[in-house]
Amino acid sequence: MCGIVGYIGAKQAQNILLEGLSKLEYRGYDSAGLAVYNGETISVNKAQGRLSNLEEKLAVRSLPGVLGIGHTRWATHGKPSDENAHPHVDSTGRFAVVHNGIIENYIQLKEELMAKGHTFQSETDTEVVAKLIGDLWNGDLVSTVQATVSRLEGAFALGVISENEPDKLVAVRYASPLVVGIGRGENFIASDIPAILKHTREVYILEDGEMAVLTKDQVKLMKVDGTPVEREPMHVSWDIETAEKGGYDRFMLKEIHEQPKAIRDTLASRIKDGLVDLSNEVALSPEAIRNIEKIHFVACGTAYHAGLVGKYVLEDLARIPVECDVASEYRYRDPIITDKTLVVVISQSGETADTLAALREAKKQGARVLAITNVVGSSVAREADDVIITWAGPEIAVASTKAYTSQLIAIYLLGLYFAQVRGHKSEAELKEIISHLGQLAGLAEQVLEYEGKIAEFARSIADNEHLFFLGRGLDYAVALEGSLKLKEISYIHSEAYAAGELKHGTLALIEENIPVVALATQSSVFDKMVSNIQEVKARGAKVLGFAVEGDSELQKSVDEVITIPKTIDLLAPVLTVIPLQLFAYYACIQRGYDVDKPRNLAKSVTVE
Repeated sequence: MCGIVGYIGAKQAQNILLEGLSKLEYRGYDSAGLAVYNGETISVNKAQGRLSNLEEKLAVRSLPGVLGIGHTRWATHGKPSDENAHPHVDSTGRFAVVHNGIIENYIQLKEELMAKGHTFQSETDTEVVAKLIGDLWNGDLVSTVQATVSRLEGAFALGVISENEPDKLVAVRYASPLVVGIGRGENFIASDIPAILKHTREVYILEDGEMAVLTKDQVKLMKVDGTPVEREPMHVSWDIETAEKGGYDRFMLKEIHEQPKAIRDTLASRIKDGLVDLSNEVALSPEAIRNIEKIHFVACGTAYHAGLVGKYVLEDLARIPVECDVASEYRYRDPIITDKTLVVVISQSGETADTLAALREAKKQGARVLAITNVVGSSVAREADDVIITWAGPEIAVASTKAYTSQLIAIYLLGLYFAQVRGHKSEAELKEIISHLGQLAGLAEQVLEYEGKIAEFARSIADNEHLFFLGRGLDYAVALEGSLKLKEISYIHSEAYAAGELKHGTLALIEENIPVVALATQSSVFDKMVSNIQEVKARGAKVLGFAVEGDSELQKSVDEVITIPKTIDLLAPVLTVIPLQLFAYYACIQRGYDVDKPRNLAKSVTVE
């Protein structure tokens, strides 16, 4: 997720672009840049780090002109650096491009362009787009962009300007958001409405496969094949603060609703011909993968809970023994590590101090380390031997939601990839699982439709000071994450237990009307889970049950039931956790606390 802004009009573009990027910095903040046409040529200025770094450079060398594009980056291809920052230009410097999303076939295109003599200054997939536009230039900017887009695979949004036609700004959307703002004698593009809300409240929201051609006095919408599109603009009535949250009340709620996109983005380009391909990210040879004798998942908090799911997944798919450790304990317990141990560290920020220390200890003892992180160029990403990036985009709320589900997707991809290499599943079995994996984003959208019912139950328990989560197998791993979410933001004392442990002490805490959230999505232990639920019901508990669509048994034993769409048991955690996030969110709202900034907590824990 990155931020795009573009301007064409009669005012100086630089300040308008910077102002727009400041409203989009939550979408990406590892680098930023501008490209402005100065009346003769396109000038580019960009800087690694926060937007303020770019502003300092522009104070020394400004970019005059009334046509320009800007970008604030959340790295996917290439570490954060001045060279990898957008905008990117073609080989002649006559075309400049900003881009959100992922070009899946950029390697093939890059090789093709290099064979023609083009040279590249960055590691990004975006520079390929700029070079391709220059290579395909036919004397008309719009048709050249159309020809370029026809060669691209993936999900992307583009903003393009050219010295050859400085009266135009061209925008394209394919599965990555882009809006067009309509002004008087000026027009705008942006990846999100807040960037342009100060200047206009009349916008077109581009749909997939559409493009817009802007001049200072006109906006033309069309499909990328040139078919005209007629549509009335939308009037934005939100205030700026609401607009920054995409119309949602809080960042956490926005990020919960962004999970289908995060799932799609994390899967993107990693499934080919029905199988998982991580060969560009995991440099382990097939022989090395087959020789792995043990895997250690090491992480903190929510990422640790993703690792607990990972234990079940890797042992099931790849038949490799897995241990899961809290990072703050790992290096102090003197773990047994050999050259056949793979340590998988998980960190949203890639800067978590305990996880980083565990990584270094593991490497010191000879382990190969694979990182799962959301931040390209982070310390964890730089120091690990292999990295799988989760393309969740920036997460603003302290309580993690979309980063967790993206971590789960990365873990499934890793497990399936190892299973392919080690031969513990047939190709037909693997393709069946991968087919279900590809359906999860759509199923997650269905889960979000239950929001009203979940909110109602959350409000009904918000006055309680204690609550329990129960589950077995994968449901227990998800129950731990659901419990953490609730206590993080609502401050309700919450505990998660493996349901089979009830009789070993936990039942003593069950009393009349105490809320219990019971997860029962795993078919192999469903009957036993129902028995555990009946045990707490017999002692007066108020039970919210989670079952798979089509189940009619659980509702006989609980007070309320939420169903998740049917998928295979192994993938259920991705769907089950979403209503638990909503449950925590609405309990917090009912209790009147700050959802996005819970007390005593920080987004990235960079101290031990």
